[in-house]
Amino acid sequence: MITVEKAGREHVKGIIDVCTKGYWFTYQETHSAEYIRRVVNEFYNEERVMREVTETTRDWGGYFVALDGGNVVGACGGGMTGETIGEIFVLYIDPQRRNEGIGSALLHALTQQQHEYGAIEQWVSVQKGNIKGIPFYQRRGFKEKGIQQGYANKEEESYLSIRFARPLV
Repeated sequence: MITVEKAGREHVKGIIDVCTKGYWFTYQETHSAEYIRRVVNEFYNEERVMREVTETTRDWGGYFVALDGGNVVGACGGGMTGETIGEIFVLYIDPQRRNEGIGSALLHALTQQQHEYGAIEQWVSVQKGNIKGIPFYQRRGFKEKGIQQGYANKEEESYLSIRFARPLV
């Protein structure tokens, strides 16, 4: 049985593992290996994830983890980017565990947290070409709002992110 809870120090290695595997699985066919390594090294290293698990604020509410028998099979996190605007910063599932409702359960936990913080709208950026993430968010009421340059682009790269939003009221 899958349970979702706020992540603690004991989940750091599992978060790193599931987010790294999920990122590679999601982007291996659309992004260069160098780009993927750059993002994974920046966001899913032990020092950063430990800090993000232990130092939570309204701007970064920490990670939620989906657990199966104590093993991390999914992770997500986000924060408030405005007085009433929540943002999903990360949501990855173990690629072997997709389509089990894990992503929905994690999104629900994060949405509840952001609602408690006063969010009435929720945003997410999804890399263009992400055929796993885009339909997931669209099925949950997110609508495309615009396109912007990818977060980790170097000057010679032109990866794009699609901005999606949905109301929470």
